[in-house]
Amino acid sequence: METRKVQRLGPSTLAMTLPAEWTHEHDVEKGQEVSLRMGGKGTLTVLPESATTEDTQATLWADNLDADALERAILAQYVLGRRVINVETDEGPLDSDHINAVYRAEGQLMGLGVIEETPESIAIRCSVDPEDFTLDNLLRRLESTGSTMRGEAAKALAHGNPDLAQRALNRERQANKIFVLLLRLIFTAFQNPNLARAIGLQSGFPLIGYRSVAKNLELIADNAEDIAETVLAAETDQLGVESSTLRRIREFSDQVDELTALAVDAVVQRDYACSVEVRERFAELKDREAEILEDLPEMDNESLLRVRELLVSLQETAQYAMRIGEVAANLALNQDNEYVTISSGDPEPGL
Repeated sequence: METRKVQRLGPSTLAMTLPAEWTHEHDVEKGQEVSLRMGGKGTLTVLPESATTEDTQATLWADNLDADALERAILAQYVLGRRVINVETDEGPLDSDHINAVYRAEGQLMGLGVIEETPESIAIRCSVDPEDFTLDNLLRRLESTGSTMRGEAAKALAHGNPDLAQRALNRERQANKIFVLLLRLIFTAFQNPNLARAIGLQSGFPLIGYRSVAKNLELIADNAEDIAETVLAAETDQLGVESSTLRRIREFSDQVDELTALAVDAVVQRDYACSVEVRERFAELKDREAEILEDLPEMDNESLLRVRELLVSLQETAQYAMRIGEVAANLALNQDNEYVTISSGDPEPGL
């Protein structure tokens, strides 16, 4: 770790020099402005002007990428916060596979659109304004989308309605768009302290926790998709199980809905008591899958397998909610509240 001596420039002004290597690397010159990020534990981070601008561009060379790799690369550049992504080739025109990959990526990402196209290049621009969103609202939207998918799948099972199951499957694309937008905001807020404040954070510390929460919510939406697919694939209505079992499955689903919503509330509100309640409710549900399976009447193997797949998805969703609750506890206990007082430095002698 390099140290610098703090010098006094006036009656109330303290200053220190910036390392020459750092200023050269980031093109910082006399008269330019830098941004300061004040974090917890007395930290102060200096960021160059380049770290606070969003109009960054990236160029992807299609000659070196197959179509699938190009699609993934566009998604990665979107997540990294690029405003404009250029897809180019220096060996003739873009082939149809690469062009199709660009348009597939465009359809998966919120606010992305083609702004210019020639035979040798395509430029796509993200029109999303980060300040139109907060991370907390996007977390709630992603949780709500997964819950809606799960609810539609449960109703499809109860009423033998494949249209409801298909409706749930159709929502998966929206859930994925919200998840990837969350990643974009998390990555860009890490680099830009002004953006972090604009999207509802006072510091960058919670971003690691939000990344974990977002991933668990995406997995929860994937499980809702699995439930809908299980219902849709059944050759018999209601998976061939009796009404009492269907009622228990529906109750299990409703309890999981409450658990996921509570877990996200605990994160957004930094509420430790709420995270404790998540843990307690999860403890009540952790054996529910086994209990329902044990009480199943005799049925054919295929129906049994489908019921088990559905219950496993619900149980996994409860586990993901529990992980979110653990992140909420960490965030809540990193600030002064009725449970903890945070202080820095060594305690006074005798304390």
